[in-house]
Amino acid sequence: MSARVNGGWSRTRRVGRLAVALCTALLLGSGAVMAQPPSWQQGLRGDAPERYTVVRGDTLWDISGRFLHHPWQWPEVWQVNPQIRNPHLIYPGDVIYLYDCNGRPCLGLERGQGEVRLSPEVRRIPPREAIEPIPLEAVQHFLRDHRVIDDPEALEELAYVVAGDDRRLISGAGDRLYARGHLERGPRYGIYRIGERYTDAATGELLGLELESVGQARLERQEGDIAVLEALSASQEIRNNDIVLPLEGRELTRDFMPRAPDEAVDGQILAVPGGVRFIGRLQVVALDRGRRDGLAPGHVLQVEQLGERVSDPRTGETLRLPGTEAGLVMVFRPYRKMSYGLVMRATRTLAVGDRVHSPAAGVAHR
Repeated sequence: MSARVNGGWSRTRRVGRLAVALCTALLLGSGAVMAQPPSWQQGLRGDAPERYTVVRGDTLWDISGRFLHHPWQWPEVWQVNPQIRNPHLIYPGDVIYLYDCNGRPCLGLERGQGEVRLSPEVRRIPPREAIEPIPLEAVQHFLRDHRVIDDPEALEELAYVVAGDDRRLISGAGDRLYARGHLERGPRYGIYRIGERYTDAATGELLGLELESVGQARLERQEGDIAVLEALSASQEIRNNDIVLPLEGRELTRDFMPRAPDEAVDGQILAVPGGVRFIGRLQVVALDRGRRDGLAPGHVLQVEQLGERVSDPRTGETLRLPGTEAGLVMVFRPYRKMSYGLVMRATRTLAVGDRVHSPAAGVAHR
């Protein structure tokens, strides 16, 4: 690896093989507009390392934050080396290095322990050992227990529990259940109870209906419109009128990268599942914007804490003071009209009703 020195830089930048390879900026999503890339003076942290070796337990967000003031700018500095297989996947032992890319900072990848050469074959670390984009343990249990349906009228078409065995009103694991509605024999089914109704605070539009998991069941047989099921597990008692649905595919996309939305987004925090009002880092929040607003997994939104309401000393009218930037939220599960996000940074205590919006570009401070 060669070194290059520029009199305007305070330190030597290393140039890797990647600099002479085809440097293709990572664009996520069709029609995306490339944001202004960070410069050496802005965007890049003053204490950014020239090389960083990835360790087990790192996340893409952690690594982004070692180099950049704003982790969502990662796609603007990450360069794809066509000579490396799966360059978007980063493994423990890999080295992320910083180099000059036509006058601006770029990040490259050297494969470390992710690939061990053994003649005559190559052994690779399985993809499941690649680093995660965010701390997935913070959301996995949530995804097991929550889902959203966009059209509550569809509830009328869904199967629902009508009785337990021996006329039980409540049932648990191991009990037989009876549901009305047609269920195809096959995978397990989730049993859900209607939770919070999410509505747009400004328009009153219904954005989604939350369903909370109470258990799982398997289909024994179908007789007419009555399905006979066996309850396999239950986190709480199963009751009549609980909804029966095929289990949703819950695997999170593991290769998304933190980035700003391609379109301007402006919304607010709707709620915190579980009824909590004040919010801190690594808590899940419901947002009033979704896929129809351009949101996708990996999109990062700035959180603005609402300004205080004060009374004008002359006119007596109530005024709201300007808000304060207070945190960052990354979207991990968008639905059509709303989304679930994970709070990645909270410099103040966040609250339901706080504004979320596309992050400002080119800001050099935290």
